[in-house]
Amino acid sequence: MALTITELLEAGPDPMPFDILRAAYVELHVRDLAASRRFYVDLLGLVVSAETDDALYLRGWEERVHHSIVLRQADQAAAARLGFRMRADADLDGLAHVLEGLGCTVWWVDGALPEMGRALRARDPFGFPLEFFHEIGLLDSQLQRYDLQRGAPIMRIDHFNLHSPAMEETFAFWQHLGFRCSEYISTDGEPEDERLAGAWLFRKPGVHDVALTLGRGPRLHHVGVWVPEPGGVLRTCDQLAAAGAGAAIERGPGRHGVSNAFFVYLRDPDGHRIELYTCDYYTGDPDHQPLRWSVADPRCRSFWGAVAPDSWYEESTELLGPDGRLIPTAAANLDERRARTQVMA
Repeated sequence: MALTITELLEAGPDPMPFDILRAAYVELHVRDLAASRRFYVDLLGLVVSAETDDALYLRGWEERVHHSIVLRQADQAAAARLGFRMRADADLDGLAHVLEGLGCTVWWVDGALPEMGRALRARDPFGFPLEFFHEIGLLDSQLQRYDLQRGAPIMRIDHFNLHSPAMEETFAFWQHLGFRCSEYISTDGEPEDERLAGAWLFRKPGVHDVALTLGRGPRLHHVGVWVPEPGGVLRTCDQLAAAGAGAAIERGPGRHGVSNAFFVYLRDPDGHRIELYTCDYYTGDPDHQPLRWSVADPRCRSFWGAVAPDSWYEESTELLGPDGRLIPTAAANLDERRARTQVMA
């Protein structure tokens, strides 16, 4: 039986014999690499680190690592991997032991992606495709190449948001890997009946590296990328509209209650959801306490801004299994939209 939210928060993150630094890269499969290149490079302005006939390796303007977004030509759109960077290569060995104890299938690869060393790949008990690595090639930061920058500009990858029907169990899994909770949304009522609708968990001292959203899953709800200031979000919307791509704007601009982020959600040509994200806050103090939001609070999902469309709750990127097939999904037994009163989503 899953722990209650109170029990989960009282348990807190497990002490770990390894150090997961942050969310580091995502690999997305796309059906038309040229169309994806136009969206991510020409319109959003990401930096191309390398390009092959079937893949594109991208990074943000301040990033020194070789890539944070990998786009790969494929017959079906899906998320192939969610990558996390470790502080040291030796951390991978202790992590492998812990993951196996948590019911994950794990295996090793070496040099599977350009400029990367050995990596630990895992399929967690819920179906999410994870990868952990330390070694990756470094390139020059383009932070101050103001003469070249395009788009918002996007500076770096920030987080993954995962659609999960098993929120409490998934929350506990990430706590077992040493992740801390910054904020969460839950239903009202007696503690034993309280249910999670959303949760934000972090390793770096920001609001999150992994967020959980209640819904059909396992699926990837979105990839969050960090931009320097709210004006960049607005500038991106103007640029997309001017390029005839305004339909890519799914939700926002607006400000979240949770995280305080100024945001806009975009859909790429394959429907993968990208969040441009800025203005969150520091969580690095050891006594940081999780902030609770009631699911009935109209400010939790949107402090201000238009109501989220149904697509934001119902559509997400499906995941690839080790056999190259899509991972089956299951519906959640609670709909956040039905658990609230007149609420802006």
